[in-house]
Amino acid sequence: MNDKITILVVDDEPDICQLVQDILEDEGFHVLTAANGVQARVHWQQARPDLVLLDIWMPDVDGVSLLKEWNESGMSCPVIMMSGHGTVETAVEATRLGAFDYLEKPLSMAKLLSTVERALESSSSQRSAAVPVESTFIEPIGKSAAMERLRDQVKRLAQYDTRVLFVGEPGTGKETFARYLHRHSHRREGPFVAVGLGTIAPEYSAVEFFGKEEGGNVHRGLLEQAHGGTLFLDEVGDMDAETQLRLVSALESKIFLRVGGSQQVEVDVRVLASTRRNLEDEVKAGRFRKDLYYLLNEVTLPIPALRQHSEDVPDLLNFYVDYFVTGEKLAFRRFPVAVQNFLRNYAWPGNIRELKNLVHRLLILGSGEEVELDEVKTALGEIITKESIDAPEFYDLPLKEARERFEKAYLEYHLDKHGGSVARLSQAIGMERTHLYRKLHSLGIKFKDKR
Repeated sequence: MNDKITILVVDDEPDICQLVQDILEDEGFHVLTAANGVQARVHWQQARPDLVLLDIWMPDVDGVSLLKEWNESGMSCPVIMMSGHGTVETAVEATRLGAFDYLEKPLSMAKLLSTVERALESSSSQRSAAVPVESTFIEPIGKSAAMERLRDQVKRLAQYDTRVLFVGEPGTGKETFARYLHRHSHRREGPFVAVGLGTIAPEYSAVEFFGKEEGGNVHRGLLEQAHGGTLFLDEVGDMDAETQLRLVSALESKIFLRVGGSQQVEVDVRVLASTRRNLEDEVKAGRFRKDLYYLLNEVTLPIPALRQHSEDVPDLLNFYVDYFVTGEKLAFRRFPVAVQNFLRNYAWPGNIRELKNLVHRLLILGSGEEVELDEVKTALGEIITKESIDAPEFYDLPLKEARERFEKAYLEYHLDKHGGSVARLSQAIGMERTHLYRKLHSLGIKFKDKR
């Protein structure tokens, strides 16, 4: 553990401690937890953490007093305050005493991770050899005419605040192009907030997007989190009707109300969206609002399936080999010309995401310096032949129970496949991390045991 950054989480709520610990450990950090001020002082003295997440209200001593105590003793690491019962005055006081930032409960996991990353980057005590937070930016790969043309179009669109709708099959790289656009825009210094619409339950959608005010506490939604930057709506066709209506109003006026709030919130955010569906058909069927479609669809940018630019397959193979060798310290393996040629002619129903998963699997399970054609065919064949002709037994169950049974089996399979890493699982299945952790907990999946 000596080569890892150590983070101390201090909170008297066990569920919050456990959730934050799971998320941070999955990012590669060494995490210590404390349920009160006494335990926090012990860890502070013995472990000398690189960063502290500190709850304000605790049974024995409040977090502000601890912060003041550590500050007077020569605090050498950033402290991020947390509270579900805080006030603006408390946040100002904590900041005055040296806190790096202030997070409100319920915690947004995306904001938590970005704040932790910023705090570590700004800390003079950060060890340059230990930066476990993976970069979320990958430039679109490929030298084909199609990819060259797309990159050029995206760079030109990036110079304006035009809303862009990325259209294409799942796994083609729509989010990658959205991030590429953000990276080349004047908003590049602002946040890039991505959300998968299919992962948000309709009953929570309004709060997720617009935030919530309750009992003096404020939970900032996705629009506020993306203020000054870009909000990417992945699979926007999955958005529920109520959120569609509220989003139209917010995009037109740049003003909205939080759920339960009375004070208008003004935001400056560029919205990008993606879809695998034909939204014109969805509009005609009454499942998607026409006014929202026209708002999001200022420019439509089709992203081609991998089979339509298969000449990029060798470059993609090389990129993902380097990606996993560098990022996960897997043994290097080379794809010989015969294998590359076979894969160039493969249909790739799962597109670039399928190619990435194939490379990952072959590096983990394979051996030898060169990837053999037979093992590639076997890997692809196993994926194809896994579907049984006979209907699974849960087909006879009620829908709710059948869905839960499928989701649990599906998530456990992919969790095993990715070595128990929730970060890699989130990326592989396209589900936002916060919702994924909730889903794993609700289904009783012990993901830490699979590591």
